[in-house]
Amino acid sequence: MTSNEDVVVTDRGGIVENSHRVHVAVVDAKGSLLYALGNPTRMTLARSAAKPAQALAILETHGFERYGFDAADLALMCASHSSEERHIERTRTMLSKVRAEEADLRCGGHPSLSETVNRSWIKQDYTPTAVCSNCSGKHVGMIAGSRAIGAGVEGYHLPDHPMQVAVKRTLAELCDLDARDVEWGIDGCNLPTPAFPLDRLARIYAKLAAAADGDDAREDPSARSTALARIFHAMARYPEMVAGEGRYCTVLMRAFKGAMIGKLGADASYAIGVRASDETRRLGADGALGISVKVEDGNVEILYAVVTEILEQLGIGSPDIRKQLATFHHPRRVNTMGVTTGGVSFPFTLHGFTPDGANLVSRP
Repeated sequence: MTSNEDVVVTDRGGIVENSHRVHVAVVDAKGSLLYALGNPTRMTLARSAAKPAQALAILETHGFERYGFDAADLALMCASHSSEERHIERTRTMLSKVRAEEADLRCGGHPSLSETVNRSWIKQDYTPTAVCSNCSGKHVGMIAGSRAIGAGVEGYHLPDHPMQVAVKRTLAELCDLDARDVEWGIDGCNLPTPAFPLDRLARIYAKLAAAADGDDAREDPSARSTALARIFHAMARYPEMVAGEGRYCTVLMRAFKGAMIGKLGADASYAIGVRASDETRRLGADGALGISVKVEDGNVEILYAVVTEILEQLGIGSPDIRKQLATFHHPRRVNTMGVTTGGVSFPFTLHGFTPDGANLVSRP
């Protein structure tokens, strides 16, 4: 259907309808590139896939302990949640812990990322407010961090606020980049959002997984290693807080039962951290594994299909585990009468690399 090696194709009756260009980077915890597709160093806006790094900056202010947050709160700080009642209520509880009001949040309300929630809101004639933002947990965390460092809440979302300066420093350190090599825009929720090479996003998630394994702590027994492990375990333990019922991140983490975390970024970026196992060692990883993906045209449905295809090509997880992602892997293309009209295919194969960076094989 196409000879391009870095695209995903949708068809209608066997006729190519759309092609979606894809970029992938697979690295180990030391940052070595193991597999790639397209441009693994593409300058990429991580969007909400950067939330665990932003949460690390919050943890390092000690605001987490000061205000009595728990692991589920931490998972919500890393979330792009569905605005389910449990997400809204937890946001309100977090605000009370930090002695803040909804009016202090510098994010706005928006339609839910869940169609089920949206239908309920329409029936109730409900107008979502700031606590309904899918990023509400991150914003409460920023307020807590700001207060913990004595910076005040006013303007906590602005790029030059001390809390955001700390986030920028932490993010660059996790990426192993000079701060000048990370670019910043403004996210949909009104906080700064970073852009950096795609393989550095994979590196962040490999570090999260390595910390959960304890490997990072053995090499660097620092508070940062402990905090990274804490973030990994919070997301893995409370996947329903990271997204919501039926959402890809939640289904993925439930299926892998603590072996991996995954996080969506808006406009089709995604990152996964995989704990060390026989599977990661077979792939040549020195310990844990990080995977980052960007779909060029921002199609999130295609993103989920691609991420699942990558897991299959790499052989991560048993067939029974990956089967739980089948509806995302091969989304149905049906018309209004339920007739199948086409499908999604993956003509690409990942390219492997030797330790010196030379191209090795087409796939594991």
